[in-house]
Amino acid sequence: MNDPFMQAAIEEARQGMREGGIPIGSVIVHDGKILGRGHNRRVQSGSAILHGEMDALENAGRQAASVYRECVLYTTLSPCSMCSGAILLYGIPRIVVGENQTFMGEEELLRARGVAVEVLQNEECIRLMRQFIDRNPSLWNEDIGV
Repeated sequence: MNDPFMQAAIEEARQGMREGGIPIGSVIVHDGKILGRGHNRRVQSGSAILHGEMDALENAGRQAASVYRECVLYTTLSPCSMCSGAILLYGIPRIVVGENQTFMGEEELLRARGVAVEVLQNEECIRLMRQFIDRNPSLWNEDIGV
């Protein structure tokens, strides 16, 4: 898999792990260029909302609705309810998901609302999350609410 945008999201996930956080990364692409990139920073920032997708949106800065409607969001993990809500709110028409084996987010909701959802089942994404969950079950359960 040589998709440079998924690779950028994976690098964000790795950066999050290096910082002691949860290894989930995301990039937002507009017109073939990365507009914003981010990773889950809940632990690092003591934040309730800085998931990878939310961090990428924040780092993309303020954009016109017309820009979001032309974007593709790449994320290493299936997006949760909050992140899916942001995708719908901003009208992002397509997402590429690294994997949904360790966590199944709101893919059906997104599809039902017209978002094109592609799931890669990328081995690196799966490995990063499985390692993290095995080593940090209480932190993982805190975020997902298990």
